[in-house]
Amino acid sequence: MRRVERSEIVDYVTYEDERDAYRAQVLEVKRTRRIHVGEYLTFLFENPMTVRYQVQEMVRTERIVRERDIAHELETYNDLLGAEGELGCTLFIEIEDSAERDVKLRQWLELPDHIYLRLGDGSQVRPGHDPRQRGDDRLSSVQYLKFGVGGQAPIAIGVDLAALTAETELTDEQRAALSSDLTE
Repeated sequence: MRRVERSEIVDYVTYEDERDAYRAQVLEVKRTRRIHVGEYLTFLFENPMTVRYQVQEMVRTERIVRERDIAHELETYNDLLGAEGELGCTLFIEIEDSAERDVKLRQWLELPDHIYLRLGDGSQVRPGHDPRQRGDDRLSSVQYLKFGVGGQAPIAIGVDLAALTAETELTDEQRAALSSDLTE
């Protein structure tokens, strides 16, 4: 997938002028790439537009002007994107009650190993994940995943952890969006 280039990032004052219109576009892009699985899991598949938005928001919020700091933000957020034939996503484990969240994040320590994308031929693809987001006894509530789908858009996303099983079929619109991301 194409990486966001430095030339695409504008200064925070210029971004402020275009922010409302750009934000509306990004929210629409995210709408088709946000997939809920079961009660607690939300997957947001990233693409260059979502990454550019995150970098621009950081530049705006932090008032970043130094080139090395902008380069750092680009490197950090570009890492969310998949390589050729991959889909990158952010998984949000959304449990409002903090006590319940703490218990489940301990119980679900192996969750990243039990997530899959189902392809059209019925095969399942497990993600690569950042091991730094899994401590010795607790999982982070935000996970960064990459699925090596060989350029094929998935038809479903699911989890098969003993304590948490669910699968969501992707809509035609979601499959088309992920398919277009794989060719970008």
